[in-house]
Amino acid sequence: MAVSLPPTLGLSSAPDEIQHPHIKFSEWKFKLFRVRSFEKAPENAQAEKQDSSEGKPPLEQSPAALDKAGGPKPALTQPPLKPHPKFLKKSHDDGKARDKAIHQANLRHLCRICGNSLKADRHHRRYPVHGPVDGKTQVLLRKKEKRATSWPDLIAKVFRIDVKADVDSIHPTEFCHDCWTFMHRKFSSAPCEVYSSRNTAMEWHPHTPSCDICDAARQGLKRKSQPPNSQLSKRLRTVIDRARQARRCKRRTQDRISSKELMKKIANCSKIHLSTRLLAVDFPAHFVKSISCQICEHILADPVETNCKHVFCRICILRCLKIMGSYCPSCRYPCFPTDLESPVKSFLSILNSLMVKCPAEECDEEVTLEKYNHHVSSHKESKETFVHINKGGRPRQHLLSLTRRAQKHRLRELKMQVKAFADKEEGGDVKSVCLTLFLLALRARNEHRQADELEAIMKGRGSGLQPAVCLAIRVNTFLSCSQYHKMYRTVKAITGRQIFQPLHSLRSAEKVLLPGYHPFEWQPPLKNVSSSTDVGIIDGLSGLASSVDDYPVDTIAKRFRYDAALVSALMDMEEDILEGMRAQELDDYLNGPFTVVVKESCDGMGDVSEKHGSGPAVPEKAVRFSFTVMKISIAHGSQNVKVFEEAKPNSELCCKPLCLMLADESDHETLTAILSPLIAEREAMKSSELMLEMGGILRTFKFIFRGTGYDEKLVREVEGLEASGSVYICTLCDATRLEASQNLVFHSITRSHAENLERYEVWRSNPYHETVEELRDRVKGVSAKPFIETVPSIDALHCDIGNAAEFYKIFQLEIGEVYKNPNASKEERKRWQATLDKHLRKKMNLKPIMRMNGNFARKLMTKETVEAVCELIPSQERHEALKELMDLYLKMKPVWRSSCPAKECPESLCQYSFNSQRFAELLSTKFKYRYEGKITNYFHKTLAHVPEIIERDGSIGAWASEGNESGNKLFRRFRKMNARQSKYYEMEDVLKHHWLYTSKYLQKFMNAHNALKDSGFTLNSQGGLGDSLDLEESPESQDSMEF
Repeated sequence: MAVSLPPTLGLSSAPDEIQHPHIKFSEWKFKLFRVRSFEKAPENAQAEKQDSSEGKPPLEQSPAALDKAGGPKPALTQPPLKPHPKFLKKSHDDGKARDKAIHQANLRHLCRICGNSLKADRHHRRYPVHGPVDGKTQVLLRKKEKRATSWPDLIAKVFRIDVKADVDSIHPTEFCHDCWTFMHRKFSSAPCEVYSSRNTAMEWHPHTPSCDICDAARQGLKRKSQPPNSQLSKRLRTVIDRARQARRCKRRTQDRISSKELMKKIANCSKIHLSTRLLAVDFPAHFVKSISCQICEHILADPVETNCKHVFCRICILRCLKIMGSYCPSCRYPCFPTDLESPVKSFLSILNSLMVKCPAEECDEEVTLEKYNHHVSSHKESKETFVHINKGGRPRQHLLSLTRRAQKHRLRELKMQVKAFADKEEGGDVKSVCLTLFLLALRARNEHRQADELEAIMKGRGSGLQPAVCLAIRVNTFLSCSQYHKMYRTVKAITGRQIFQPLHSLRSAEKVLLPGYHPFEWQPPLKNVSSSTDVGIIDGLSGLASSVDDYPVDTIAKRFRYDAALVSALMDMEEDILEGMRAQELDDYLNGPFTVVVKESCDGMGDVSEKHGSGPAVPEKAVRFSFTVMKISIAHGSQNVKVFEEAKPNSELCCKPLCLMLADESDHETLTAILSPLIAEREAMKSSELMLEMGGILRTFKFIFRGTGYDEKLVREVEGLEASGSVYICTLCDATRLEASQNLVFHSITRSHAENLERYEVWRSNPYHETVEELRDRVKGVSAKPFIETVPSIDALHCDIGNAAEFYKIFQLEIGEVYKNPNASKEERKRWQATLDKHLRKKMNLKPIMRMNGNFARKLMTKETVEAVCELIPSQERHEALKELMDLYLKMKPVWRSSCPAKECPESLCQYSFNSQRFAELLSTKFKYRYEGKITNYFHKTLAHVPEIIERDGSIGAWASEGNESGNKLFRRFRKMNARQSKYYEMEDVLKHHWLYTSKYLQKFMNAHNALKDSGFTLNSQGGLGDSLDLEESPESQDSMEF
């Protein structure tokens, strides 16, 4: 039996007291559906009945949807029943859950940060809000030394949004690629086109019936696109596409023009800034653009520079940032008012030197932009000049660029208000009120580091020393990490002030001074060398495995990349270079090319093993390769002007370590494999130019490398020559020992690196099929492949030591009168040595040594020593010969020991040829018993090659390896300072701290400290450390207070 249901399904028959609160809503919904259904055609209604019965949720499958005008009433098999409130509540809960699910599904397609749709990205790039950062971002954060490792921390740091308390039903769980790119560009230094589309954070709310997100999702639904019309010709489609692209380009151009006009209206500076039409000279358009503001297009007034290197007037950029958002108006790179900096001084000097016309009608003068304000102030009655002068008669500049008097004038009203508040509330303490205002301003801008320093000053603790000063103290006093930290805690506990900085601050200061911090570029790029600039300490064994099959496992080598080390050394000398240019009256903006002369040194350090107990079974030997920047000159006109010259070229303070290795200098294969990559970098730099920004200007540098800091042993090793006991006595010429003894003076330099390479190829291939002796005589002692190019020179330090050792032997032979009895026994010769040692210890306080060193050689080679030795020699004739020999040697010695013999010892330089011939004559006559048919290596170089080297280089002593030798003791001290269980990391620390020890920037702090100590400055022992260090008046505290 068919029974019809009432329109409301009988839901209103129940009393109002027991009706469910959502029943009214259900009745309204059914009525609304019924009214809409009446408006539709019968055939559409029939289709909707079928669709609703198949796919719609149960709440919309109500009998009211089946009740249509003019349609048959549906027949039910069951009698009508009154629904239970339980089922009504369940139906409503299902609808509410469904709405929440739809809302949550819509949230999945939105960005958590900016609220934009994720569907707009064609590459489907999206990132989870919660969880660790991706690999690319992690690499960037490690490079920039940021501690954030998860997306919530990074989002909170960049966008100031806390996503840790997000709820999935309210907040989206992913963010878009634009926000990811914004975060990347925020931490990188490269300008880009990406900017934040929102100045404020997106707010998210729970789902409501009038939810904006769901409404936008419903309104955003589009109809199915029509299938493409196949009848449309290809040519017509092309025309339509081109027209569409033209409209887009026109729209972009109009937007750009309108944006520029809008920025000009925002700046509104036409009455306070000078137009470019007032320039007296018709400059090229690109030059005018470079000196004009990119917002108002007027001449720059109080110019500032953004991080993306765009220049604006200060007023214009501040107004645009305040109204249009925190991004650069030119490239839309993120920019904030705190990022604005003053341009380089060279640019400001060029800007101030521009000639401009006076706008007054009665005045036709042309003045520089720097003197324009002073000139215009004389036209008080003229109306044309008021635009550039404010009420006070001065240009409207930024507050910090004004004089102290102008600052007082501008802040007079504010000062009176602060004084009135201080008198009323703080008992007249104006200083505390001003400092508190400054502290609150710093906290509001999240500049907490400077705020902490200011708060420390306000509380009387002082700002402490700069991290660079603490680093200089630690490095120069050889304090380990634990020793420095103990000193830091002790001073802080005793004084209650943080005078020294913690270790993490020192590590941040280290990175600026170590190689790999400054960006640079080579033109053309270096061959077989990476173009990356952030390269620090690298493994020196990179070329070892491919060169040597069986190498010792204990070989450890650490080095800097040669080009990065040179860049760091030049930036460390930046102040000295610019000061040298000013001293030579050169302009600061000259960009070169600069010519840098570099001295290379390499030396073995002997046994450096730690002597704990009996020590290691095998001696642990080390080798260090270092370089010294000797001279820097710049091409100016037709001549080279010297802007820097190393004052102490043989000091360990200027000899910068490049490579440290635990290896034996006699191991040719290991030495070749470790130093070959370094030599390859040097060869690549010879034919390229370095582009480096110094003083805010990109400058060009060329390098000249001179390998002169090698001793006799190492020169033979790297040039492939036989050992020092070879028949071929000299590393500069081809003379044998017999030829050198027969002709002591007249020899010339004939050997070179290229010739040694050719001789090695002959030795290796034996093209003439000769015997070993004939082949050896043809190649003149070359037996291995040369791998380092050295400059033929004399090592002054080892020459002095070698000659002193020979004089020590002559003293023994003279005591034993060998000229009378040449066939003395071994026991007699030992007795002569013991007698000499005993007498020298008694007369000259010279203790016997096992091996000749520099200090013993300097004390031995004196006239007083000869007088003491003559007391043991009975013959008066031998006295005269020995004294004359020593006198001639002491006259010749300053020529090869001094840094500039032409200035320091011109008389000895002029008499050198005569003295050397007389010295050779004495050796061949009076001391013939010793030098008949033989001569020592250093005596031969001293007599035969010194004048030629002086004439070529101007000096021998300046190019010696004495600085590298002095660094041997530093290696042992730094190794003790950085003692670790792993030698691998120990070598890194030694190389790092040795480099910092040679930093000229840190040396200036120590020189200032030494000068202060020499001037009589002492600590007050009664007042304690806190009373004696008046940090409020010290230069360190003033530097640290410059916010």
